[in-house]
Amino acid sequence: MTRLPQIALLPDDKRLHLQDGPIDLVIEAKGRDDDVSAAYRAAAERFTGLLDELCAELTELRSAADPHRCVLRGVVARRMHAAVAPFAADCFITPMAAVAGSVAEEVLGTMLEAAPLDRAYVNNGGDIALHLGDGEQFTVGLMDRPDRHGVMRTMTVDAETPVRGIATSGRHGRSFSLGIADAVTVLARTASQADAAATVIANAVDLPNHPAILRVAANELQPDSDLGARLVTRDVGRLAEHEVEQALEVGATRARDLLMSGLIEGAALRLLGETRLVGATGIGARRRTRFRDKR
Repeated sequence: MTRLPQIALLPDDKRLHLQDGPIDLVIEAKGRDDDVSAAYRAAAERFTGLLDELCAELTELRSAADPHRCVLRGVVARRMHAAVAPFAADCFITPMAAVAGSVAEEVLGTMLEAAPLDRAYVNNGGDIALHLGDGEQFTVGLMDRPDRHGVMRTMTVDAETPVRGIATSGRHGRSFSLGIADAVTVLARTASQADAAATVIANAVDLPNHPAILRVAANELQPDSDLGARLVTRDVGRLAEHEVEQALEVGATRARDLLMSGLIEGAALRLLGETRLVGATGIGARRRTRFRDKR
């Protein structure tokens, strides 16, 4: 029997909270009251049992993705694989790298099938799937690092842009990172694509074999980690200014490659107080996606 997730409106009576195990969604929709209610009912119905669907294929989801072949059966599982497949030929990556964005994308898609909405988002722990009708905008705050409060910058996405997914990865996030970035935020056409790309770029921000960086085998910290015995970053000590710049530039180079290939629309990389933006002017400025410093 499928267990029931926690389903409740938040105190503002505007946002819906869905939680089941490690999946924690905050959802907000804008539109006619009846349409918003229908969308929220559809979200709750689709969310129920979704974690069980993923757990049924967990072994394969935690295995290295084949860039050319997918044996997964579930809709969300196959979306996860599709998001990581473009990277699988060049580096180790599992479908789990796109799980949060893929879940957010699935729930948002179900809402839009249920009712017409002016604007909506599904936020899965910072990985966000967006719907923006004509003339709508979405503003999100970028954190210095995901485990601390305090907005470093704000970012506004206009409906005219192709951006419909935002994701953040880094060593302070919910998952382990092979790199040393405090946070890498990525904009992409879908939440699943943003999630996978954020993982890849965050892994690229690195100084291999640097003595100030403490690394531990992932499976020593979490026995069932999809990263196995690969070394993940646990602490970053003092780095010289040029070393911070070097690590950020490696990550920025990877982000620029993904931008040119169309896999992302922009990225912001953060390490020890320094930020590197990838895009024309800020993130996707040529398409009216804007960064503003928080004063």
